[in-house]
Amino acid sequence: MTPEELFSLPGKTALVTGGATGIGRMAAEAMVRAGARVLIASRNTEACEEVAQKLNALDAPGSAVGFAGDVGNAEGIDALVGEVRARTETLDILMNNSGVTWGAPLGKFPYEAWEKVMSVNVAGVFDLTQKLLPMLTASGTLDDPARVINVGSVMGEIPMGDGAYSYAASKAAVMHMSKILAKELAGRHVTVNALAPGPFVSRMTAFATGDEKMREKVGQDVPMGRVGRDEDIAGCVLFLCGKGAAYVTGAIIPVSGGINVMSGHNIFEKALQ
Repeated sequence: MTPEELFSLPGKTALVTGGATGIGRMAAEAMVRAGARVLIASRNTEACEEVAQKLNALDAPGSAVGFAGDVGNAEGIDALVGEVRARTETLDILMNNSGVTWGAPLGKFPYEAWEKVMSVNVAGVFDLTQKLLPMLTASGTLDDPARVINVGSVMGEIPMGDGAYSYAASKAAVMHMSKILAKELAGRHVTVNALAPGPFVSRMTAFATGDEKMREKVGQDVPMGRVGRDEDIAGCVLFLCGKGAAYVTGAIIPVSGGINVMSGHNIFEKALQ
């Protein structure tokens, strides 16, 4: 099998939530370039439509469609499922990327920051996957299963709250839930994997990655010396969605430049100096 066959997605249909910005936008473009038809949904209808137009102008083998979708409550998820069904009879790939965060120092972190973040980042991911499962299982086969990619975070892997306590906890939940669903859906020809990204340029991280100087400062605290790039997400997504990952499920892919294995100083370092 050629590299192109391993990572291309001709004839595949994907849904990317939160696909108008950040990691979702990076993933959507990668899939379009690989030949997939990508449905891009978020609460910002105009942004989704604009991104779809830009992706369709790439002269790539795939295509994109943008429309509104809200995973923050049950009614919004039902509406989104209806929009998906109205646009396609098959769904091969679901990328649960939509997410929200909330930052405040310990001692001032509000109660409402938990309900809002957990509703979108955890309940929304689970409920949308559950309700689209009939379409996914109808598309998946033994040799070419349907794919679910959930977007977690390195903050859900290691204890670094940075004032985003509910966000970090929600991403830990997403990654654990991914493993549970991977176990339960393997026999139904659906793989479930997750990304655990570190710092990438996005609307959510604009406060720290808004310009090149800020990105350089953030990169200094990353073991590999930089923030994430579009191709870092593209490579992971095309692997997980392509034929090369047909036998991979329950994996958490650390796309964090080594933050996931940071463990502090050697406990004997100063004694040996």
